[in-house]
Amino acid sequence: MRRFILLSALLVAASASAQEYEEPLAPLNGVGRITVQGGWRLTTNNTFYDSFYSLPAHQGMARAPVSPGGPFLAGSFGYSVSELFELGIDVFATAEQLRLTGAPTLTNITYGALIGLRFQTLWDILTPEGVVPFVGLHTGPTLLYSLAKDVGNREVVTQAWVGSVGATFRLSSRWGITAEYRLAFARGQSVFNTRPEYKNLASFNGGGNWFALGVTYMLAPEPSRPFSPL
Repeated sequence: MRRFILLSALLVAASASAQEYEEPLAPLNGVGRITVQGGWRLTTNNTFYDSFYSLPAHQGMARAPVSPGGPFLAGSFGYSVSELFELGIDVFATAEQLRLTGAPTLTNITYGALIGLRFQTLWDILTPEGVVPFVGLHTGPTLLYSLAKDVGNREVVTQAWVGSVGATFRLSSRWGITAEYRLAFARGQSVFNTRPEYKNLASFNGGGNWFALGVTYMLAPEPSRPFSPL
């Protein structure tokens, strides 16, 4: 019994000592990041639908159901200028189809590049290297491309504004899983607007709600080197 008590005491002491000398979490300052994400886009496009079914040629027709959404892909490149802020560049593409009553299916594609600032912090919870929650604001040139069978295609360039919120779950000092939600604002003129019968048709929503899950690779910060005169 005495041996068991002595062994237990030694194990507790060793555990306390290990916790005392446990290495701190890898910092955020100076860390580069590459994230590849995939997900789904949801956009109601109510304004576009209301305008479409108010046109003389489509009044009284059964209203088509809203779009179920479409795929979303993005690649992000970020650099933490401090423990609290990260600058980043995103390239993205997303699409959806609007199946309209009495008209060809309209395919809308939104793609472009964004530059943004994210506010971040580090929580020592859940994963071995902690969780990095963030909120951000992004903007940049965006192309909205629409096409419909037997009608043609059309592309317009605009500036999108995107707000984001999410978190990176750091599984190690190099790898993590990132979950993110983005609310995007971008509108474009559809290919239907090139036809006289659709003259007063409203623009479509090329933004909407973007949900994504991805893999993040973190680049170690450059080691600081003392200045040495020549």
